[in-house]
Amino acid sequence: MAKLKLSDRQLYALIEAVKLGEEIKPSQSAKRKAFAKYRIDGWENSKLTGIFYSLQRRLGLIDEIIEELVGVSPLILDPWLRATMRVAVEVAVFRDPSEKTRQHLKGLAQFLSKRTHPYTGYYYYDILPRILEYMPVIDSEEKRLKWDYLFPEWFIRRMRGLLGDEAEGLLKALNETLPTSIRVNLLKSSVEEVEDYLNKKNVRYERSGRVPTVIRILDPFNPEWLFNKGFAIAQEEAAAVAALVLAPEPGETVVDLAAAPGGKTAHMAELMKNEGKIYAFDVDGARIKRMREVLKRTGVEIAETARADGRKAPGLLGEGIADRVMLDAPCTSDGTIAKNPELRWRLREKNIPKVVTLQRELIESAWRLLKPGGRMLYSTCSMLPEENEGVVEWFLGRHDDAQLVPLDGPYDEGFLPGTMRAWPHRHRTIGFFYALIEKKGD
Repeated sequence: MAKLKLSDRQLYALIEAVKLGEEIKPSQSAKRKAFAKYRIDGWENSKLTGIFYSLQRRLGLIDEIIEELVGVSPLILDPWLRATMRVAVEVAVFRDPSEKTRQHLKGLAQFLSKRTHPYTGYYYYDILPRILEYMPVIDSEEKRLKWDYLFPEWFIRRMRGLLGDEAEGLLKALNETLPTSIRVNLLKSSVEEVEDYLNKKNVRYERSGRVPTVIRILDPFNPEWLFNKGFAIAQEEAAAVAALVLAPEPGETVVDLAAAPGGKTAHMAELMKNEGKIYAFDVDGARIKRMREVLKRTGVEIAETARADGRKAPGLLGEGIADRVMLDAPCTSDGTIAKNPELRWRLREKNIPKVVTLQRELIESAWRLLKPGGRMLYSTCSMLPEENEGVVEWFLGRHDDAQLVPLDGPYDEGFLPGTMRAWPHRHRTIGFFYALIEKKGD
Protein backbone atom coordinates (compact mmCIF):
# COMPACT_ATOMS: atom_id res chain seq x y z
CA MET A 1 0.00 0.00 0.00
CA ALA A 2 1.28 3.48 -0.89
CA LYS A 3 2.52 5.64 1.93
CA LEU A 4 0.36 8.56 3.04
CA LYS A 5 1.49 11.89 1.59
CA LEU A 6 0.21 15.08 3.20
CA SER A 7 1.39 18.64 2.57
CA ASP A 8 1.74 21.35 5.20
CA ARG A 9 -1.46 22.97 3.96
CA GLN A 10 -3.40 19.72 4.21
CA LEU A 11 -2.18 19.14 7.76
CA TYR A 12 -3.14 22.72 8.71
CA ALA A 13 -6.64 22.15 7.31
CA LEU A 14 -7.05 18.91 9.28
CA ILE A 15 -5.87 20.56 12.50
CA GLU A 16 -8.25 23.49 12.14
CA ALA A 17 -11.12 21.12 11.30
CA VAL A 18 -10.41 19.05 14.43
CA LYS A 19 -10.15 22.17 16.61
CA LEU A 20 -13.33 23.67 15.16
CA GLY A 21 -15.06 20.33 15.63
CA GLU A 22 -14.94 20.95 19.38
CA GLU A 23 -16.75 24.28 18.96
CA ILE A 24 -19.12 23.72 16.02
CA LYS A 25 -21.68 20.92 15.75
CA PRO A 26 -22.15 18.88 13.70
CA SER A 27 -18.48 18.18 13.00
CA GLN A 28 -19.30 18.14 9.28
CA SER A 29 -19.88 21.93 9.46
CA ALA A 30 -16.50 22.43 11.16
CA LYS A 31 -14.79 20.38 8.45
CA ARG A 32 -16.42 22.38 5.66
CA LYS A 33 -15.42 25.71 7.22
CA ALA A 34 -11.78 24.68 7.77
CA PHE A 35 -11.42 23.08 4.35
CA ALA A 36 -12.84 26.18 2.65
CA LYS A 37 -10.25 28.35 4.42
CA TYR A 38 -7.40 26.23 3.00
CA ARG A 39 -9.12 25.72 -0.38
CA ILE A 40 -9.39 21.97 -0.01
CA ASP A 41 -11.60 20.62 -2.79
CA GLY A 42 -11.88 17.88 -5.40
CA TRP A 43 -9.77 14.81 -4.75
CA GLU A 44 -8.08 16.57 -1.82
CA ASN A 45 -11.44 17.01 -0.14
CA SER A 46 -12.29 13.33 -0.54
CA LYS A 47 -8.90 12.24 0.82
CA LEU A 48 -8.88 14.57 3.83
CA THR A 49 -12.56 13.96 4.63
CA GLY A 50 -11.78 10.27 5.04
CA ILE A 51 -8.92 11.06 7.42
CA PHE A 52 -11.05 13.56 9.39
CA TYR A 53 -13.94 11.15 9.98
CA SER A 54 -11.55 8.31 10.76
CA LEU A 55 -9.97 10.51 13.43
CA GLN A 56 -13.43 11.33 14.85
CA ARG A 57 -14.29 7.63 15.16
CA ARG A 58 -10.94 6.95 16.85
CA LEU A 59 -11.01 10.04 19.05
CA GLY A 60 -11.22 8.31 22.42
CA LEU A 61 -8.44 5.90 21.52
CA ILE A 62 -6.27 8.76 20.20
CA ASP A 63 -6.80 10.69 23.43
CA GLU A 64 -5.79 7.62 25.46
CA ILE A 65 -2.52 7.45 23.49
CA ILE A 66 -1.87 11.17 24.06
CA GLU A 67 -2.53 10.80 27.80
CA GLU A 68 -0.18 7.80 27.91
CA LEU A 69 2.56 9.86 26.24
CA VAL A 70 2.18 13.19 28.07
CA GLY A 71 0.89 12.01 31.46
CA VAL A 72 -2.20 14.23 31.57
CA SER A 73 -5.60 14.25 29.91
CA PRO A 74 -5.42 16.00 26.53
CA LEU A 75 -8.60 17.84 27.54
CA ILE A 76 -6.52 20.17 29.75
CA LEU A 77 -4.00 20.98 26.99
CA ASP A 78 -4.10 24.14 24.86
CA PRO A 79 -6.83 23.58 22.18
CA TRP A 80 -4.37 24.10 19.30
CA LEU A 81 -1.87 21.69 20.86
CA ARG A 82 -4.62 19.13 21.49
CA ALA A 83 -5.84 19.30 17.87
CA THR A 84 -2.30 19.10 16.48
CA MET A 85 -1.43 16.08 18.61
CA ARG A 86 -4.66 14.34 17.62
CA VAL A 87 -3.82 14.77 13.93
CA ALA A 88 -0.23 13.68 14.52
CA VAL A 89 -1.38 10.48 16.27
CA GLU A 90 -3.94 9.71 13.53
CA VAL A 91 -1.29 10.12 10.82
CA ALA A 92 1.71 8.56 12.59
CA VAL A 93 0.12 5.70 14.56
CA PHE A 94 -2.84 4.63 12.43
CA ARG A 95 -1.46 5.32 8.96
CA ASP A 96 1.84 4.86 7.11
CA PRO A 97 3.19 8.39 6.51
CA SER A 98 5.87 9.03 3.90
CA GLU A 99 9.20 10.47 5.03
CA LYS A 100 8.15 13.86 3.64
CA THR A 101 4.93 13.72 5.67
CA ARG A 102 6.93 12.90 8.80
CA GLN A 103 9.00 16.02 8.15
CA HIS A 104 5.82 18.05 7.73
CA LEU A 105 4.62 16.72 11.10
CA LYS A 106 7.81 18.13 12.64
CA GLY A 107 7.15 21.44 10.92
CA LEU A 108 3.87 21.74 12.82
CA ALA A 109 5.91 22.99 15.78
CA GLN A 110 6.26 26.35 13.96
CA PHE A 111 2.56 26.32 13.06
CA LEU A 112 1.75 25.91 16.77
CA SER A 113 4.21 28.58 17.91
CA LYS A 114 2.59 31.17 15.63
CA ARG A 115 -0.93 30.40 16.89
CA THR A 116 -0.18 30.03 20.59
CA HIS A 117 3.23 30.48 22.25
CA PRO A 118 6.74 29.35 21.25
CA TYR A 119 6.86 27.06 24.29
CA THR A 120 3.80 25.18 22.96
CA GLY A 121 5.66 24.51 19.72
CA TYR A 122 8.76 23.36 21.63
CA TYR A 123 6.62 21.04 23.76
CA TYR A 124 5.02 19.45 20.68
CA TYR A 125 8.44 19.05 18.97
CA ASP A 126 9.74 17.29 22.10
CA ILE A 127 6.78 14.86 22.23
CA LEU A 128 6.58 14.11 18.48
CA PRO A 129 9.38 11.45 18.36
CA ARG A 130 7.44 9.40 20.92
CA ILE A 131 4.31 9.68 18.78
CA LEU A 132 6.24 8.58 15.68
CA GLU A 133 7.66 5.56 17.53
CA TYR A 134 4.49 4.60 19.43
CA MET A 135 3.55 0.90 19.49
CA PRO A 136 0.47 -0.22 21.45
CA VAL A 137 0.57 -3.01 24.01
CA ILE A 138 -2.38 -5.29 23.20
CA ASP A 139 -2.40 -7.80 26.03
CA SER A 140 -6.11 -8.66 26.37
CA GLU A 141 -9.11 -9.51 24.20
CA GLU A 142 -10.81 -6.26 25.26
CA LYS A 143 -7.79 -4.26 24.04
CA ARG A 144 -7.72 -6.14 20.74
CA LEU A 145 -11.39 -5.40 20.19
CA LYS A 146 -10.86 -1.77 21.23
CA TRP A 147 -8.16 -1.31 18.58
CA ASP A 148 -10.08 -3.25 15.93
CA TYR A 149 -13.51 -1.69 16.48
CA LEU A 150 -12.86 1.56 18.41
CA PHE A 151 -14.99 1.27 21.52
CA PRO A 152 -14.22 1.91 25.22
CA GLU A 153 -13.04 -1.21 27.00
CA TRP A 154 -15.84 -1.05 29.59
CA PHE A 155 -18.45 -1.12 26.79
CA ILE A 156 -16.71 -4.04 25.07
CA ARG A 157 -16.59 -5.90 28.39
CA ARG A 158 -20.33 -5.32 28.90
CA MET A 159 -21.27 -6.49 25.41
CA ARG A 160 -19.10 -9.61 25.76
CA GLY A 161 -20.88 -10.31 29.04
CA LEU A 162 -24.25 -10.11 27.25
CA LEU A 163 -23.38 -11.85 23.99
CA GLY A 164 -20.16 -13.83 24.48
CA ASP A 165 -18.31 -14.43 21.20
CA GLU A 166 -21.22 -12.83 19.33
CA ALA A 167 -20.15 -9.44 20.72
CA GLU A 168 -17.56 -8.99 17.98
CA GLY A 169 -20.33 -9.18 15.39
CA LEU A 170 -22.22 -6.47 17.26
CA LEU A 171 -19.16 -4.19 17.41
CA LYS A 172 -18.60 -4.72 13.70
CA ALA A 173 -22.26 -3.86 12.93
CA LEU A 174 -22.04 -0.67 15.01
CA ASN A 175 -19.16 0.44 12.76
CA GLU A 176 -21.14 -0.09 9.56
CA THR A 177 -23.11 2.76 8.03
CA LEU A 178 -26.84 2.08 8.06
CA PRO A 179 -28.81 3.06 4.94
CA THR A 180 -31.21 5.98 5.28
CA SER A 181 -34.55 4.68 6.58
CA ILE A 182 -37.82 6.49 6.05
CA ARG A 183 -41.33 5.70 7.27
CA VAL A 184 -44.15 6.50 4.84
CA ASN A 185 -46.84 8.73 6.41
CA LEU A 186 -50.18 7.14 5.53
CA LEU A 187 -52.04 10.31 6.53
CA LYS A 188 -50.69 11.95 3.37
CA SER A 189 -49.35 9.25 1.06
CA SER A 190 -48.96 5.52 0.45
CA VAL A 191 -46.00 3.17 0.25
CA GLU A 192 -46.68 2.67 -3.45
CA GLU A 193 -46.66 6.43 -4.16
CA VAL A 194 -43.36 6.91 -2.34
CA GLU A 195 -41.84 3.93 -4.14
CA ASP A 196 -43.03 5.39 -7.48
CA TYR A 197 -41.23 8.63 -6.62
CA LEU A 198 -38.01 6.75 -5.80
CA ASN A 199 -38.32 4.72 -9.00
CA LYS A 200 -38.61 7.93 -11.05
CA LYS A 201 -35.43 9.20 -9.36
CA ASN A 202 -33.67 5.89 -10.21
CA VAL A 203 -32.96 5.30 -6.54
CA ARG A 204 -32.48 1.76 -5.25
CA TYR A 205 -34.47 0.89 -2.12
CA GLU A 206 -35.93 -2.01 -0.19
CA ARG A 207 -39.10 -2.30 1.84
CA SER A 208 -38.73 -3.48 5.43
CA GLY A 209 -39.91 -7.03 6.05
CA ARG A 210 -40.97 -6.12 9.61
CA VAL A 211 -42.64 -2.71 9.17
CA PRO A 212 -44.43 -2.43 5.80
CA THR A 213 -44.30 1.40 5.81
CA VAL A 214 -40.52 1.58 6.36
CA ILE A 215 -38.29 1.89 3.29
CA ARG A 216 -34.49 1.70 3.30
CA ILE A 217 -32.83 3.88 0.65
CA LEU A 218 -29.77 2.03 -0.67
CA ASP A 219 -28.23 4.77 -2.87
CA PRO A 220 -26.81 8.17 -1.87
CA PHE A 221 -30.01 10.23 -2.04
CA ASN A 222 -31.54 13.06 -0.03
CA PRO A 223 -35.28 12.40 0.54
CA GLU A 224 -35.83 16.01 1.68
CA TRP A 225 -38.69 16.54 -0.80
CA LEU A 226 -40.62 13.64 0.75
CA PHE A 227 -40.03 15.08 4.22
CA ASN A 228 -41.05 18.62 3.25
CA LYS A 229 -44.28 17.36 1.71
CA GLY A 230 -45.01 15.26 4.80
CA PHE A 231 -45.16 12.10 2.68
CA ALA A 232 -42.47 10.42 4.79
CA ILE A 233 -40.43 10.93 7.94
CA ALA A 234 -36.87 9.85 8.82
CA GLN A 235 -37.21 6.88 11.15
CA GLU A 236 -35.34 3.64 11.77
CA GLU A 237 -37.25 0.39 11.58
CA ALA A 238 -36.73 -0.38 15.28
CA ALA A 239 -38.09 3.04 16.27
CA ALA A 240 -41.15 2.55 14.05
CA VAL A 241 -41.89 -0.77 15.78
CA ALA A 242 -42.49 1.09 19.07
CA ALA A 243 -45.80 2.65 18.01
CA LEU A 244 -46.92 -0.65 16.46
CA VAL A 245 -46.28 -2.43 19.76
CA LEU A 246 -48.23 0.15 21.79
CA ALA A 247 -50.98 0.06 19.11
CA PRO A 248 -53.08 3.12 20.03
CA GLU A 249 -56.56 3.09 18.51
CA PRO A 250 -58.77 5.85 17.06
CA GLY A 251 -60.53 7.89 19.73
CA GLU A 252 -58.10 7.03 22.55
CA THR A 253 -56.20 9.40 24.81
CA VAL A 254 -52.44 8.92 24.53
CA VAL A 255 -49.51 10.56 26.32
CA ASP A 256 -45.98 10.61 24.82
CA LEU A 257 -43.65 11.48 27.69
CA ALA A 258 -40.37 12.11 25.84
CA ALA A 259 -41.77 12.89 22.43
CA ALA A 260 -39.38 15.13 20.47
CA PRO A 261 -38.47 15.15 17.64
CA GLY A 262 -41.92 13.69 17.03
CA GLY A 263 -41.49 10.56 14.92
CA LYS A 264 -43.39 8.27 17.28
CA THR A 265 -46.05 10.91 18.01
CA ALA A 266 -46.71 11.28 14.28
CA HIS A 267 -46.80 7.49 13.84
CA MET A 268 -49.32 7.08 16.66
CA ALA A 269 -51.55 9.81 15.17
CA GLU A 270 -51.46 7.89 11.88
CA LEU A 271 -52.44 4.63 13.61
CA MET A 272 -55.27 6.54 15.37
CA LYS A 273 -56.44 7.95 11.99
CA ASN A 274 -56.20 11.44 13.49
CA GLU A 275 -59.03 10.62 15.92
CA GLY A 276 -58.56 11.04 19.68
CA LYS A 277 -55.93 13.03 21.59
CA ILE A 278 -52.16 12.85 22.01
CA TYR A 279 -50.32 14.90 24.64
CA ALA A 280 -46.65 15.16 23.63
CA PHE A 281 -44.11 16.26 26.26
CA ASP A 282 -40.44 17.18 25.99
CA VAL A 283 -38.04 19.41 27.94
CA ASP A 284 -35.86 20.63 25.06
CA GLY A 285 -37.11 23.83 23.42
CA ALA A 286 -35.25 23.36 20.14
CA ARG A 287 -36.46 19.76 19.82
CA ILE A 288 -40.05 20.83 20.64
CA LYS A 289 -39.86 23.39 17.83
CA ARG A 290 -38.65 20.70 15.44
CA MET A 291 -41.43 18.34 16.61
CA ARG A 292 -44.11 20.96 15.94
CA GLU A 293 -42.75 21.38 12.40
CA VAL A 294 -42.78 17.60 11.88
CA LEU A 295 -46.36 17.28 13.16
CA LYS A 296 -47.53 20.17 10.96
CA ARG A 297 -45.87 18.74 7.84
CA THR A 298 -47.25 15.25 8.43
CA GLY A 299 -50.82 16.51 8.89
CA VAL A 300 -51.17 15.49 12.54
CA GLU A 301 -54.24 17.25 14.00
CA ILE A 302 -54.71 15.54 17.36
CA ALA A 303 -51.38 16.23 19.12
CA GLU A 304 -50.93 18.92 21.75
CA THR A 305 -47.26 19.65 22.51
CA ALA A 306 -45.92 20.88 25.84
CA ARG A 307 -42.43 21.96 26.83
CA ALA A 308 -42.38 20.28 30.21
CA ASP A 309 -40.63 17.50 32.10
CA GLY A 310 -42.51 14.23 31.63
CA ARG A 311 -42.23 13.65 35.38
CA LYS A 312 -44.63 16.59 35.84
CA ALA A 313 -47.24 15.25 33.39
CA PRO A 314 -49.56 13.69 36.02
CA GLY A 315 -49.76 17.03 37.81
CA LEU A 316 -50.50 18.87 34.55
CA LEU A 317 -52.96 16.40 33.00
CA GLY A 318 -54.35 14.55 36.00
CA GLU A 319 -53.98 10.90 36.96
CA GLY A 320 -55.67 7.95 35.26
CA ILE A 321 -56.50 9.86 32.09
CA ALA A 322 -54.62 7.89 29.42
CA ASP A 323 -55.54 4.76 27.49
CA ARG A 324 -51.93 4.43 26.32
CA VAL A 325 -48.62 5.95 27.38
CA MET A 326 -45.49 5.97 25.23
CA LEU A 327 -42.28 6.25 27.24
CA ASP A 328 -39.32 6.08 24.88
CA ALA A 329 -37.09 6.98 27.76
CA PRO A 330 -33.94 9.16 27.67
CA CYS A 331 -30.98 6.76 27.73
CA THR A 332 -27.29 6.37 26.92
CA SER A 333 -28.34 5.78 23.25
CA ASP A 334 -25.53 3.26 22.66
CA GLY A 335 -27.81 1.36 20.29
CA THR A 336 -27.60 4.30 17.83
CA ILE A 337 -23.80 4.40 17.44
CA ALA A 338 -24.03 3.28 13.80
CA LYS A 339 -25.99 6.51 13.16
CA ASN A 340 -23.92 8.66 15.55
CA PRO A 341 -20.31 7.33 15.45
CA GLU A 342 -18.81 10.03 17.71
CA LEU A 343 -21.17 9.01 20.54
CA ARG A 344 -19.02 5.98 21.42
CA TRP A 345 -16.37 8.06 23.19
CA ARG A 346 -18.95 10.12 25.11
CA LEU A 347 -20.34 7.02 26.79
CA ARG A 348 -19.39 6.95 30.47
CA GLU A 349 -20.06 3.91 32.64
CA LYS A 350 -20.25 6.14 35.71
CA ASN A 351 -23.20 8.05 34.20
CA ILE A 352 -25.47 5.01 33.88
CA PRO A 353 -26.93 5.16 37.45
CA LYS A 354 -27.98 8.79 36.91
CA VAL A 355 -29.76 7.82 33.67
CA VAL A 356 -31.48 4.88 35.40
CA THR A 357 -32.76 7.16 38.17
CA LEU A 358 -34.42 9.41 35.57
CA GLN A 359 -35.89 6.38 33.77
CA ARG A 360 -37.39 5.07 37.03
CA GLU A 361 -38.95 8.45 37.81
CA LEU A 362 -40.44 8.71 34.31
CA ILE A 363 -41.92 5.20 34.34
CA GLU A 364 -43.60 5.99 37.66
CA SER A 365 -45.12 9.12 36.10
CA ALA A 366 -46.27 7.11 33.11
CA TRP A 367 -48.01 4.66 35.43
CA ARG A 368 -49.86 7.42 37.29
CA LEU A 369 -51.22 8.71 33.95
CA LEU A 370 -52.59 5.33 32.91
CA LYS A 371 -56.23 4.21 33.30
CA PRO A 372 -57.00 0.74 34.68
CA GLY A 373 -56.89 -1.56 31.66
CA GLY A 374 -54.55 0.85 29.86
CA ARG A 375 -51.14 -0.03 28.41
CA MET A 376 -47.73 1.60 28.63
CA LEU A 377 -44.72 0.97 26.39
CA TYR A 378 -41.32 1.37 28.02
CA SER A 379 -38.57 1.50 25.39
CA THR A 380 -34.99 2.73 24.96
CA CYS A 381 -32.34 2.80 22.24
CA SER A 382 -29.82 1.39 24.72
CA MET A 383 -28.47 -2.16 24.91
CA LEU A 384 -27.44 -2.00 28.59
CA PRO A 385 -29.60 -4.23 30.85
CA GLU A 386 -29.67 -1.68 33.72
CA GLU A 387 -31.61 0.72 31.50
CA ASN A 388 -33.94 -1.93 30.15
CA GLU A 389 -34.79 -5.19 31.91
CA GLY A 390 -33.42 -3.73 35.14
CA VAL A 391 -35.86 -0.79 35.13
CA VAL A 392 -38.80 -3.04 34.19
CA GLU A 393 -38.04 -5.60 36.93
CA TRP A 394 -37.65 -2.80 39.48
CA PHE A 395 -41.00 -1.34 38.39
CA LEU A 396 -42.90 -4.64 38.38
CA GLY A 397 -41.60 -5.33 41.88
CA ARG A 398 -43.28 -2.14 43.09
CA HIS A 399 -46.69 -2.54 41.44
CA ASP A 400 -48.93 -5.54 42.01
CA ASP A 401 -51.39 -4.18 39.43
CA ALA A 402 -48.75 -4.20 36.66
CA GLN A 403 -48.36 -7.11 34.27
CA LEU A 404 -46.13 -7.62 31.25
CA VAL A 405 -47.90 -8.17 27.95
CA PRO A 406 -45.59 -10.74 26.26
CA LEU A 407 -44.12 -9.56 22.97
CA ASP A 408 -43.62 -12.18 20.27
CA GLY A 409 -41.59 -10.52 17.52
CA PRO A 410 -40.69 -9.06 15.18
CA TYR A 411 -37.37 -9.12 17.08
CA ASP A 412 -35.75 -11.36 19.71
CA GLU A 413 -36.89 -11.93 23.27
CA GLY A 414 -35.08 -9.76 25.82
CA PHE A 415 -33.24 -11.04 28.88
CA LEU A 416 -36.55 -10.73 30.78
CA PRO A 417 -39.16 -13.12 29.28
CA GLY A 418 -41.91 -11.18 27.53
CA THR A 419 -39.72 -8.20 26.64
CA MET A 420 -38.10 -7.70 23.23
CA ARG A 421 -34.76 -6.50 21.84
CA ALA A 422 -33.63 -5.37 18.40
CA TRP A 423 -29.91 -6.02 17.83
CA PRO A 424 -27.88 -4.16 15.15
CA HIS A 425 -25.94 -7.27 14.09
CA ARG A 426 -29.00 -9.54 13.94
CA HIS A 427 -31.66 -7.22 12.58
CA ARG A 428 -29.84 -4.50 10.52
CA THR A 429 -31.31 -1.66 12.54
CA ILE A 430 -30.45 0.36 15.63
CA GLY A 431 -30.35 -1.34 19.04
CA PHE A 432 -33.73 -1.09 20.82
CA PHE A 433 -35.59 -2.48 23.85
CA TYR A 434 -39.36 -2.85 24.36
CA ALA A 435 -41.54 -3.75 27.34
CA LEU A 436 -45.35 -3.49 27.12
CA ILE A 437 -47.00 -3.21 30.54
CA GLU A 438 -50.75 -3.32 31.29
CA LYS A 439 -52.48 -1.84 34.34
CA LYS A 440 -54.90 -4.45 35.68
CA GLY A 441 -58.54 -3.35 35.82
CA ASP A 442 -60.33 -2.67 39.12
